Amino acid sequence: MWSRRKESLSRFINFEMAMANDWIDVCIQERVDAGELLSRLDDSSIQGAWEDEGVVHLYWSEDQWNEDRLASVRLVLADLAPSIENLSLSVRQVPAQDWNEAWARSVKPLRIGRLVIRPSWESVALGPKDIEIVLDPKQAFGTGHHATTRMMLEWLQKEIRGGEVVLDVGTGSAILAMAAVKLGAASAIGVEVDSVAVDCATESVAHNRLKDRIEIICGTLVDLPQEKRRTAELVLANLDRQTILDLADDVASFALRGARIMVSGILVEQEPEIVERFSSLGLVCSERCEEEGWVAMKWLRPESCDGEG
Repeated sequence: MWSRRKESLSRFINFEMAMANDWIDVCIQERVDAGELLSRLDDSSIQGAWEDEGVVHLYWSEDQWNEDRLASVRLVLADLAPSIENLSLSVRQVPAQDWNEAWARSVKPLRIGRLVIRPSWESVALGPKDIEIVLDPKQAFGTGHHATTRMMLEWLQKEIRGGEVVLDVGTGSAILAMAAVKLGAASAIGVEVDSVAVDCATESVAHNRLKDRIEIICGTLVDLPQEKRRTAELVLANLDRQTILDLADDVASFALRGARIMVSGILVEQEPEIVERFSSLGLVCSERCEEEGWVAMKWLRPESCDGEG
């Protein structure tokens, strides 16, 4: 699921479901791609993930936790980080009421350049050039707090020239699509395979009064209607390494000639593999940025390419 492979900071707990149970918090004190970890685990009982100051937290409801799940975590971690001989991992119980209180205290408005991202229960004084996005954290990725999303939001403020058609692959919470449109893009399509994330994104788009300019589609790129293919002038893909590699051909083919493709969710050590893959498709890397061990890259699809019709 793309929503599990994206911004590792932000797969949030559904508190209405969780109130009756305490939580099991699995703390991993190693630098791993939490999105890829969630994807490899492929465990629908995982209720949330949080990355804080280099520590990855995975959450299960206490009644769904068992030793088999711990063994699965250790097995996947050993595969993701084979060079680490003794992984630092701990398991603790977290009372539901304590978690809710801590969560309420932690979600605050965030400013990234001109963009102000806030939950609906927090008010913010806006300047004349500020652009507001109201986004309540739910079971979908993307709030802007994690470096992978933050770099994309910073780039969008420079890259949006006005009037673009945007394709957001693995849209999660739709934060990138909403930011692009509020910055001046004409329209955006957000594609997402996770039906829960699609519901969250659709609700957020409506709350920000963008339903007439942003369409959220549940499915993969091949599920896009024919008339919506090869129309994107700007493609956004904030995913994890493996998903980016798997979707590279589709991402390139769904972009117009001359389009810009912005990719994030890549650890520094994974960059050479991404560069090799995208370069093999005839794309040209025009810019990169790095923050907190994560890399974002901007690729250009040439106006013409020998051998293609």
